[in-house]
Amino acid sequence: MDWVNHQMQLAELPAPVIAGIAHYQFATIHPYYDGNGRTARLLTNLILHKSGYGLKGIYSLEEYYAKDLQSYYEALTVGPGHNYYMGRETSDITEWIAYFCNGMAEAFAAVRLKTAEAAKEAPQHDQSSLLRELEARQKLILPMFKESRFITTLEVAEALKLHRHTALNLCKQWVADGFLVLHGTAKKSTKYELAAKWLTLVR
Repeated sequence: MDWVNHQMQLAELPAPVIAGIAHYQFATIHPYYDGNGRTARLLTNLILHKSGYGLKGIYSLEEYYAKDLQSYYEALTVGPGHNYYMGRETSDITEWIAYFCNGMAEAFAAVRLKTAEAAKEAPQHDQSSLLRELEARQKLILPMFKESRFITTLEVAEALKLHRHTALNLCKQWVADGFLVLHGTAKKSTKYELAAKWLTLVR
């Protein structure tokens, strides 16, 4: 683990190579009768996630291994024996690293394919520039307009965990800024609609 942490800080080796080596080492020195592979893969995913390869969990190396378990075990079987100090600590693990990185390439390619297919089915315009114009609290209440055309001050207060009076002042400011449109004037019937400029963000 000292080596893994040091290598991640140095950032000289690609993260998949570090993760692949960690997987091999853990599966080699494990103290378990069973479950070492699952734990090694969990460790691998943690390293990849911390290195920016998480993709928010939408890819899985498990599918790659499960597709051909024999190849997985054969790739891990390096050296003359299973004992760490009888060959595994000095073995050339190039083939295992190549197998591991190929699995990552396949998994990421599958994500790209699924993303492309989803884009064809429901094409979406890039709204990132429009989103950047909003402040954090405005972004938090956007999903509320997907459920209803109108929202109330009380709903804003509950969503943002604000006092109702604070939420009222905030809504007034948002109306003045052109984020919301006021409907009604009586306190009990006051409601707000999203201004036309932002409607594309909730459709």
